[in-house]
Amino acid sequence: MFKKSRGAGACALALLLLVSCAPKVKTYSLTLAGKTLTVEIADTPAERARGLMFRKSMPQDHGMLFIFPYDEQLSFWMKNTLIPLSIAYVSSDGEIREIYHMTPESLEAIQSNHSVRYALEVNQGLFATWGVKPHDYVTLPASLPRASE
Repeated sequence: MFKKSRGAGACALALLLLVSCAPKVKTYSLTLAGKTLTVEIADTPAERARGLMFRKSMPQDHGMLFIFPYDEQLSFWMKNTLIPLSIAYVSSDGEIREIYHMTPESLEAIQSNHSVRYALEVNQGLFATWGVKPHDYVTLPASLPRASE
């Protein structure tokens, strides 16, 4: 005869609550240099502040798209970011204005020289491997969420 244990039920309930409370990652596909890049979206102040911190790796064809509520000069650093990244500062129409390489855990601010709406972080070297350079365009889906302030 099967005897139900209180411990097992409590563990199952705790696991269910943990899974249901976990933040849902918003992902979209962007087209860049004729290739598909899967990006996580950072469109809230908390998501933009956390970014890719504490991650040990990221799939080669993935990245994070930071969405801001309006065009402005942006500044990023690599505090608590463990993987080497490249960042593209992207205008509201999808034009890549600037690309920089960033060093893991560096506190150096990497500022855009132009007012832009987006920042796109990928594994360092991906832009070069794909032949992406300033003045190229990223195809942004019309369904992208709007940023909150």
